[in-house]
Amino acid sequence: MLGRNIDNLTFVPIFTTMKDYNNEDQGQEDLEDLNTDENIAGATRLDDDISAREEEFERLKGDLQEQKDKYLRLFAEFDNFRKRNARENLELRQTAGKEVIVSLLDVLDDCDRAEKQLDLAGDDLTAKEGVRLVFSKLRSALYAKGLKPMQSIGMEFDVEKHEAITEVPVQDPALKGKVIDEVKKGYYLNDKIIRFAKVVVGK
Repeated sequence: MLGRNIDNLTFVPIFTTMKDYNNEDQGQEDLEDLNTDENIAGATRLDDDISAREEEFERLKGDLQEQKDKYLRLFAEFDNFRKRNARENLELRQTAGKEVIVSLLDVLDDCDRAEKQLDLAGDDLTAKEGVRLVFSKLRSALYAKGLKPMQSIGMEFDVEKHEAITEVPVQDPALKGKVIDEVKKGYYLNDKIIRFAKVVVGK
């Protein structure tokens, strides 16, 4: 009876310890299986969620780049519009009085012709100086508004500036293709041609 009790006291703890050890190994194996098993539903959902997030990130990245491109194009178009509008406003300001000045060009032509006639007239210097003073004031007033006469005589004929009335033969070869006389003077308004010069060209 005593021997049986001693055996129980000896082997029961050993058996219990072995049983606990086996249970611990089995639990560790189950945990490792849980971590490595790709067929578990939770692991599959995690992979799918990461893939979906990556796809969403790429989509948002593409949308951002598209909006950035649209913004850059819009900014470039607005900048071009601003520059074009500023240029047109500048041209408008420079030629605002064009109609008035053009209407006075014929008067200025008459002044030029009258001045030539005065040079051929008698010796009444007082009358000549008085008339020349009026002409000079008219020219000064127009020039102050941006009017500038075009220099044509002796210059190469240029279709961008001149309108040829006729061609006449010339003895000097250096005068061929050049303006030798001016029937009507050309004018600029703030460096923009408002009237072409009507000229005679040597040939």
